[in-house]
Amino acid sequence: MTFTLALALHLLLLSTCIVCGLMFVLWVISLVTRNAGIVDAGWAFGLVLLAGVAMVHAPLSANTGRSDALIAMVTLWGVRLALHIVLRMEAGPEDARYVQLRREWKTWIPLKFLAFFEFQAVLDLILSLGFFAVALDPSANFSPLCYVGMAIWLIAFLGETVADVQLSRFKRFTANKGKVCRVGLWKYSRHPNYFFEWLVWVAWAVYALPSPGGFVGLIGPALMLYFLFRVTGIPATEEQALRSRGDAYREYQETTNAFVPWLPKKSQDELRSMPL
Repeated sequence: MTFTLALALHLLLLSTCIVCGLMFVLWVISLVTRNAGIVDAGWAFGLVLLAGVAMVHAPLSANTGRSDALIAMVTLWGVRLALHIVLRMEAGPEDARYVQLRREWKTWIPLKFLAFFEFQAVLDLILSLGFFAVALDPSANFSPLCYVGMAIWLIAFLGETVADVQLSRFKRFTANKGKVCRVGLWKYSRHPNYFFEWLVWVAWAVYALPSPGGFVGLIGPALMLYFLFRVTGIPATEEQALRSRGDAYREYQETTNAFVPWLPKKSQDELRSMPL
């Protein structure tokens, strides 16, 4: 299959219909359940669907092992994350970030959430560009960078899974309500799940680099880093943590890296109590 303008337009139209349609359905569900958290599961699963579209359009004459490996990585990551989010929704109330959005928006809330849901669809389209670069590569041969990308992905996938499990177990016990999670990876980073999520995108960017136009995969980690640090990731999560946990979380901020896991520092109270 030769990449042409007609094929590009076909893929763009098909992909847009799929993810925008998915997000519209999930928006309707969120109106019924009054829980907008399903948008996060839809964002992850939308990327799985787009990786599938990319693989279906892979050149039939090429060695598609590289495309198969990519869709396997995307599917394992996306399905696990989507299921984790759905189970978390069933176990508790709406994510505090979306509760806060309802308070801030005040009017036209359903329509504003529709725009928010569809924005996630647009984000999926942009983030999936690296997938299409790999799938449409006529050679599709493995290179050393592909193996490096797969190794990074494995570390990132395991790290994100472990971080999510550790936090879920911590929250499961009522005795921990209002406390700060410092178990496992959460002792070394305030957001290890976000760090390993970003590392997943680094892995896919590295994996895509050998393909013609594979540099578009670099958009993924760059965008994720921006959103995690400036938009809906760390800022919103920490604002809510400060509201709900107060001084305990402020002390956690003093001693623990926000993103990259590293050894914790001593708090100001501990430093003041040390002998001169």
